[in-house]
Amino acid sequence: MADTVQFELVSPERRLLSVAATAVELPAMQGDMTAMPDHEPTITSLRPGVLNVTGPEGANRYLVTGGFAEISPESMSVLAERAVHSDDLTRELMEEYLAEARSAAEAASGDDADTARKRLDDLEAARVQLGA
Repeated sequence: MADTVQFELVSPERRLLSVAATAVELPAMQGDMTAMPDHEPTITSLRPGVLNVTGPEGANRYLVTGGFAEISPESMSVLAERAVHSDDLTRELMEEYLAEARSAAEAASGDDADTARKRLDDLEAARVQLGA
């Protein structure tokens, strides 16, 4: 069994992180999950939440607003809608994300309203978790 896997975090603008990881905690759509070396191949969608990447050189925490993760035994890639390192997440930016989610929740109807409210709830939970 390998001790680490290659992890890549990419947003539409740029690659945000490329490190050897021992564990990656993901806010998967079906529930939080931890991926480690030799993980079963998996592709999952992400909901808004906190992405934790742990490796030999330390830990990194990011707020992600959604996206996809591709996991294999040797590597992991996260393609995030938006991702912000916890050190760079300001109250103002978090409030901007929350305002967008509130507006979408207010404008949505039917099943879309449930999805939009869940997205808002997930962002609120991430805000608390990150202390933003």
